Amino acid sequence: MGGSSLLERTLDDRLAPIYRKVVAGERLSFDDGVTLMTHPNLFAVGQLANLARRLRVGDRVYFNNNAHINYSNVCAIHCKFCAFGQSRRSPKAYTLSIEEIVAKARAAVAQGATEIHMVGGLHPDLPWEWYPKMLRAVKEACPEVHLKCFTAIELLHFTRISGLSLEEVLLTLKEAGLGSIPGGGAEIFAPRVREAICKPKETAEEWLYVHATAHRLGLKSNATMLYGTIETPEERVDHLVRLREQQDKTGGFQAFIPLRFHPENTNLAHLPGPTGFDDLRVIAVGRLMLDNFPYIKSYWVATSPAVTQVALHFGANDIDGTVREERIYHMAGARTPQYTELQQLLRMIWEAGRIPVERNTLYEAIREYPPEPDPELVAAGAIHGYTAETVHLSPAEQAIAAGTFHPGGRKTPVPIQFLADPERWAAKAAAQAEAPAGGRAAERRS
Repeated sequence: MGGSSLLERTLDDRLAPIYRKVVAGERLSFDDGVTLMTHPNLFAVGQLANLARRLRVGDRVYFNNNAHINYSNVCAIHCKFCAFGQSRRSPKAYTLSIEEIVAKARAAVAQGATEIHMVGGLHPDLPWEWYPKMLRAVKEACPEVHLKCFTAIELLHFTRISGLSLEEVLLTLKEAGLGSIPGGGAEIFAPRVREAICKPKETAEEWLYVHATAHRLGLKSNATMLYGTIETPEERVDHLVRLREQQDKTGGFQAFIPLRFHPENTNLAHLPGPTGFDDLRVIAVGRLMLDNFPYIKSYWVATSPAVTQVALHFGANDIDGTVREERIYHMAGARTPQYTELQQLLRMIWEAGRIPVERNTLYEAIREYPPEPDPELVAAGAIHGYTAETVHLSPAEQAIAAGTFHPGGRKTPVPIQFLADPERWAAKAAAQAEAPAGGRAAERRS
């Protein structure tokens, strides 16, 4: 065992060969992926992913100042996993006017947003001409903002309602201001799963074709994977391998973004949904399998800020951004905030021991922050903790988060677990505050 690392010596016979491949920079196989996706020692899998992250991309963690605008939730198809799409007669249905979209974009840019992320349903009534007209209006009002718009299924919908080829649709939108396309709609590539949860949607081959065409035309994109419905570990790994193969061919994917399934308000509400272990495992295996993707994103809106912090030790190096007014996950019952401030993003990264880098949509650095917060800024309140406005904490939880909860005249230290389970820690602090002084001393000695 001479010459082996401490990490390698802690791994069993299934993971040790994968460790050696990671260190040597060798590509992992499908079977390696299945091993990682099923191995009972999630912490060891996370250590391997963290090693791969450090070797490939270092300690920088990226975020941006962005805003989501979901222009309409009216959709001509209905996917069982989706709570966002509505029929045109639904009381929950809405469609924003171009003027409303421009107003939202102006407001976001006034707050520093450099990116507008815009997707919607497959509207049965909006004409094709509406979409490039809308992009032009936003770019005219906000010429510096980057427009990342329209999933693959929306783009295929545009070809059907316009009679144009996909290339013609993309070139028209690009001329109108489209800067890149998001990765939504991939779901899981396995035909068995797509048949069960999103039968009306495009096939995996069509999704890959849309992104390959966008890459050929100079448009960057992201890639996603929906997890936590009925897919198997093997189907997850197959999805990752197909993304990796496509990236080998076109090189236009920037980030891989696992998307957590939220069952509430969907036709799959009987499913339990993914666990926190699933969240971390998919991030970790994504980092290990996708050796040609520089950025692995933990989308805090879907998983929570707490899980995203931990994910930075499981291979992630991007946490998305400020977001503003996310609707798709929140219509599926997400409890995370719809917006977070720059200070919260910085705190998430600093507490995880990483270097924050604000980026634009194309991952060009806007500002790199120091490895640790400036004590003077902290003292001045410029870098602060989570607030009731952004995380919806109770007054007791706010006090703990701010470090101002003083049971018995003592300042209560706030463990990192507070972020994952604030109710538990608020209750514990309150109990300590009510306990007699002697009882607290005895508790500390025990």
